[in-house]
Amino acid sequence: MLKIKDVLQSKSSAIWSLEPDDTAYKAIELMAEKDIGALIVMDGGIVVGIFSERDYARKVAVKGRSSQDTPVKELMTTDLYCINSDKNVEECMALMTKAHIRHMPVYENKRLAGIVTFGDIVNAVIVDQKVKIQDLETYIKGCEAVDFDDNL
Repeated sequence: MLKIKDVLQSKSSAIWSLEPDDTAYKAIELMAEKDIGALIVMDGGIVVGIFSERDYARKVAVKGRSSQDTPVKELMTTDLYCINSDKNVEECMALMTKAHIRHMPVYENKRLAGIVTFGDIVNAVIVDQKVKIQDLETYIKGCEAVDFDDNL
């Protein structure tokens, strides 16, 4: 069964973060530069929240706030859903779907190991299914090559 740690191994190990007092503008600028949709918010090495494009859209753009004057701590999501790297992909997908989230911090041995996105999870499932299909096709072709009449 595919584990979250397998998904993390297939992507960059970089964990992009910012501090609570950084501005929303700085966050959006960093997300655009790194082509990512969310940043971990850390205070003194401790995860205190997550700031996503969705947070920006709902709490800055729609409400007419200034991204250059508003600190991330006023906008970030603090009630985090997290997952352990040993959990399977199906559990993560179910949790993300139920919670309506697209980014989830991953922990390993009580330390932040990375972040997975819903897209990462979907891609991992697709790749895993393709491998299983190829394995089954290979197995079936191998069975077809056996002449059962010769074995009687």
